[in-house]
Amino acid sequence: MSLRDFLSKQFIDVIDWVEPADGILAYRFPMQDREIQNGGKLTVRDSQMAVFVNEGRVADVFGPGLYTLNTNTLPILTYLMNWDKAFKSPFKSDVYYFSTRMQTDQHWGTQNPITIRDKEFGAIRLRAFGIYAYHILDPKVFYTKISGTRDTYTVGDLEGQLRNTIVGRITDTFAGSQVPFLDMASNQVALGEKIVGQLKPGFAELGLALDNFVVENLSLPDELQKILDQRIGMNMVGDMGRYTQYQVAQSIPVAAANEGGGTAGVGAGLGAGIAMGQAMMDALKKGSAPSGPEGGAPAGGAAAAGGAAAATSAESKFCLNCGKSIPKISKFCPNCGQAQP
Repeated sequence: MSLRDFLSKQFIDVIDWVEPADGILAYRFPMQDREIQNGGKLTVRDSQMAVFVNEGRVADVFGPGLYTLNTNTLPILTYLMNWDKAFKSPFKSDVYYFSTRMQTDQHWGTQNPITIRDKEFGAIRLRAFGIYAYHILDPKVFYTKISGTRDTYTVGDLEGQLRNTIVGRITDTFAGSQVPFLDMASNQVALGEKIVGQLKPGFAELGLALDNFVVENLSLPDELQKILDQRIGMNMVGDMGRYTQYQVAQSIPVAAANEGGGTAGVGAGLGAGIAMGQAMMDALKKGSAPSGPEGGAPAGGAAAAGGAAAATSAESKFCLNCGKSIPKISKFCPNCGQAQP
C-alpha cells in the first residue's frame, strides 16, 4: 500500500446506526475505503443486533450494548484473521445491523379462494384475511438465507414470501382440521392460535419469530354466500303455515298500491291474497290431515264439511277486480262488471 493510498483511507472509530425510517430489516454499514481502528467503539441500540462478516463468512454477533473492538470482543474474527497474539489495526470487515423490533400490522390474505372439504356443506371455496407481527430472532440465519450482502433489506422485500408461506400453511390447516366452516367463522381467535403453531417453524427457518397472528375474517365467495343466506333464511322461517299467513298479510298493501287504487284495488288485493292463502293452507292441511278409520277420508262431520267446501270451491271463483266470490262460469262480475278470464 502506497503512502498516498494509506492517507486516503478513513479510519473508523465509532460504528453505530439509527433507523431513518420504518420497515428496514437489515442495513450494511458503509465500509468502502474505510477500515476499523483497534479499540474502536461499536454501539448497538435496543431493538438492534450487529453482525461482523469477514470475507463472506459470518463472524461475531453483538446484542444491545457498547463494545470496544479488540481481540476479546471479536474472538471469532480474531481466529479467522489469524490474530494469535496481537490485534492488527486497522482491519477490514463488513458490519451489518439488523432491526429486531416487532414489525406490526402486516397483512395477509387469500388472493384466490381456497377449496376445502367441509363436513356440513361438502366442497366449498373459502376466503380469509387478517394481520400478523414478527421480528428478527436470529440475524445470522436471516443474513445467510434472506438479506445477504444487500445494502438494505426491507419489510416490503420479504412481504410476498411470508404471505405465500402463511396462505400455504392455512390451506393445510383448514383441510386437516375437519372443523365445519360455520364453527371456524365463530371461533376465529382459537383458529388463529392453532395456525400460529403451524407457522412458527416456517418463520424460524428464516431467522424470524412470529409474535402474533389474527384471523380477521372468514367468508365464502358471493355466489356461495347467497346460497348460505337462503339456507339461513329457511331455518329462520320455521313454521311454513304461519310464514305463509304473514306473507299474505304483507302482500295486501302492495296490491292496494297498484294502478287502479281505491276500493277496487284494495278489494282485488284482498281477494287475491285470500285466494292464495286459502290455496296454500288447503294444501298444507291435506298433507297433514288424519285419516278415517279405514285409512280413507275423514269421518263424520269433518268429511261432510270437507265435501261442502270442495263443492263450493269448485263452483265459484274470485273476481280479479273487486275480489268478491262469483260463479265460476261467469264471464263478467255481477258486482263490478269486470270481464273475467
